[in-house]
Amino acid sequence: MIDFKLDPAFERKLEWIRNFVRDYVDPLDALFDNYSAPYDHSDAAAVAALRPLQAEVRRQGLWGMHLPPELGGPGFGQVELCFLNEILGRTHWGPTVFGCQAPDSGNAEILARFGTDEHKERYLKPLLENEIVSCFSMTEVEGGSDPTQFTCKAEFDGTHWIINGEKWFSSNARFAEFLIVMVVTDPDAPIYDRMSTIIVPRDALGLEFIAEPGVAGEPYDEGSHAHLRYTNVRVPADNLLGERGGGFKVAQSRLGGGRIHHAMRVIGMCERALDMMCERALSRHTKGERLADKQLVQVDIGQSWIELEQFRLLVLRTAWMFDNHMETEARAWIAACKVACAKIAHDIIFRAMHMLGSLGVSNYTPLGRMWANVLVMGMADGPTEIHQMYAARHLLRRHKPAPGRFPTDYIPELRRQAQEKFAKALEPAE
Repeated sequence: MIDFKLDPAFERKLEWIRNFVRDYVDPLDALFDNYSAPYDHSDAAAVAALRPLQAEVRRQGLWGMHLPPELGGPGFGQVELCFLNEILGRTHWGPTVFGCQAPDSGNAEILARFGTDEHKERYLKPLLENEIVSCFSMTEVEGGSDPTQFTCKAEFDGTHWIINGEKWFSSNARFAEFLIVMVVTDPDAPIYDRMSTIIVPRDALGLEFIAEPGVAGEPYDEGSHAHLRYTNVRVPADNLLGERGGGFKVAQSRLGGGRIHHAMRVIGMCERALDMMCERALSRHTKGERLADKQLVQVDIGQSWIELEQFRLLVLRTAWMFDNHMETEARAWIAACKVACAKIAHDIIFRAMHMLGSLGVSNYTPLGRMWANVLVMGMADGPTEIHQMYAARHLLRRHKPAPGRFPTDYIPELRRQAQEKFAKALEPAE
């Protein structure tokens, strides 16, 4: 039986979060609007505003809501996280206030699964407390999002890994205490056994910042997605995470959960854009009537709501699969969520910007930042087309070729079979 009712105790938690986000987190978005502000611990004013809010979240037992109890989290299931992340997705600061911001959440998963006791003490504990920030350094200039083309390499000299090469769009590297770097360690191995993941401290000798690009809309010199050069960067053998050649396994351990959590937050972001559309439609008058009375405006609002509700059900179904230990089966559904979240966000946010006119494309509403997120979502964790291909391949594996010259649904053959099956019934009555 499918039941969409929520447990009353859980609903009370959601109501507290809604009120807290509206009253305290939304103002942070307005006050500290730099895209990278939630990760910049050198911003004394932002940190001073942030820490009391994080303390209140802890008192409510909601800190690190994605974490299991053994890592200090409340142990929510993925379906519950859908409803929680929807609320946080309405804001830019929300995930940081609640201790579940990317990429730190995914990097914490890697350290918890593959790190040594020393890694957990030095990096995982302070990361979970938001005392430090981390970076996942994977993408390369030539390789883009195709890790089979990566050239940044690490060679083992018996005691240390020596890293050489460049990485591109290493988000939050300048704020990070450490980076998890994906490098080629076995170039002659089968293609998916060539790479490993290695911890590199931010202050390692030989780690150089070439440039710091930003996303669309950010000032040219204020980006936080670094272009890095590793020149004979030496780190101890123990900094290897997982097995040598197991980099893909390590990376995938964080990407699946990350993708579905992004999708959950996109629901909240789109919901806020839809709220702005509805408010605008009810407030603005033209040619003697409200925008809300215009049929084309009604079509945009109605279509946006329909698409959003369809997407929410897709995400909930995928989350349910995780809660029922169907991680392998859920891979195609995660891919579907990744594809859909970029498309849904694009369509709804574009309509909202269009409805608000010049104000919608200005930096006086959250829509501009949302739009920049849309551009990122189509490429982050792999471009949309890769996930469409994966979903298609998953579906094709469940089907077989036609048994003969014509399709299974070839009507002449179906009629012949039906005539044989019902031959007696079709005989003329005597």
